Amino acid sequence: MTQITLKTSVTAQGVGLHTGRKVTLTLNPAPVNHGVVFQRLDLERQPKIPALWDKVTDTKLCTLISNENGASVGTIEHLMAALRAANVDNVLVTLDGPEVPIMDGSAEPFHFLITCAGLKTQQAAKKRLHVQKTIRVQEGDKWAEFTPSNIASFDFEVDFDHPSIGQQQRNLTLLNGNFPSQISRARTFGFAHEVEYLRSVGLAQGGSLDNAIVLDREKILNESGLRFPDEFVRHKILDAVGDLYLAGLPIMGHYTGHKAGHALNNQLLHALFADPSSYVIA
Repeated sequence: MTQITLKTSVTAQGVGLHTGRKVTLTLNPAPVNHGVVFQRLDLERQPKIPALWDKVTDTKLCTLISNENGASVGTIEHLMAALRAANVDNVLVTLDGPEVPIMDGSAEPFHFLITCAGLKTQQAAKKRLHVQKTIRVQEGDKWAEFTPSNIASFDFEVDFDHPSIGQQQRNLTLLNGNFPSQISRARTFGFAHEVEYLRSVGLAQGGSLDNAIVLDREKILNESGLRFPDEFVRHKILDAVGDLYLAGLPIMGHYTGHKAGHALNNQLLHALFADPSSYVIA
């Protein structure tokens, strides 16, 4: 297997979930061993921020990465998931705002952009990280874990005290293009009372029923309903695929998440890289 980049650049516009600002984003081909790098065109000197686990500086509402000078890009997880599922190793993501546009709240628009750009193989071997032993992080009843496996697979369980969600469990193996068919269309979700609070403190300014599943205390508020009966757990798998691609290369191993989120996903990568005996790169 060789490294992969895009054949050509491709551009899209959308609003940022938290700022509500219109953002123009372009995915550009990049040379071998470049990795996924974001670049803020709206800031002085147009700083770059590598999409890596040790650049994550906030996980409360999304995954946000920053460089050493404080330049940051937020809400990167859905785009990262689409790049990982398409096996894209090298891409320069340029944007003129502080966060990746939320689009419809899923990874499907980014999958479409990658498909439009096309893929190009490069003259360098693809490297992968192979999990060698169990690594687990936990906070209360929430936990995330890696175990050895020859393939990239994901297991997730959610448990919400809400009649429209409840307990949901699903698994995914990143093979044969099943991410686009099973996972990429699953949208982010939130509760109306939380959205009201976030807006009161200047966040979620771009959130709407067009880019998220919104629930009140009893039901789903979107008139069109769900795209999948278990869309909530599918989206949590989507987030995990994106968060874990911040390892900087594809992970061959089995991930299990129980009520986990962006914070635990990043803690899991920290725990993995803190123990050199837990992985092999080849």
